[in-house]
Amino acid sequence: MNNLENLEKKINSELNTKINKTEIKHNQVYIEIDKEDFIDVTLFLKTNNDTKFRQLIDITVVDFPERDQRFSLVYLFLSHEFNQRVVLKYSISENEVIPSLTSIFPSANWMEREVFDMYGVSFKDHPDLRRILTDYGFEGHPLRKDFPLTGHTEVRYSEDKKKVISEPVKLEQNFRNFDYESPWEGTKYIQEEIDINDKKN
Repeated sequence: MNNLENLEKKINSELNTKINKTEIKHNQVYIEIDKEDFIDVTLFLKTNNDTKFRQLIDITVVDFPERDQRFSLVYLFLSHEFNQRVVLKYSISENEVIPSLTSIFPSANWMEREVFDMYGVSFKDHPDLRRILTDYGFEGHPLRKDFPLTGHTEVRYSEDKKKVISEPVKLEQNFRNFDYESPWEGTKYIQEEIDINDKKN
């Protein structure tokens, strides 16, 4: 397709029953679908001669803990022939297993492993679905919005045991108290001193 408007029309006319919404923004076509139509839509985008989205750039997830369909999966595709990009998106519930793209785009292998590691989203028929960024025996998924910023465990070298050990995170009390005042307003204890001095004068 020679421009994004024609591409959007082509996608909507060919896949009208499988497309929930399309829009053009940031010089890309954004497509929202249902998870059941994911493989069909992806195959169309890759194999159709008017689209030719033959490179999977990235797979990522947006976490909405308050929603029933907690995760929005986002796939970015590139057409080298037409120099165009498509962003494909659909939503799933927390424990749903979704189809792997590795049979269509082999590069999805590591991307899906990252999504599994960071968010806990599982992929059906993935050839090697295991953690890729976190350590062996790591518990939880760091990019979920309910995961603590400090994590649950910390790894450190123990001089006593002469080896690397994993233990629950221990924060000293002075790291737990944060002053969220704007630096322009001044911290509380300084503001109190100013007020006392004003009263004296």
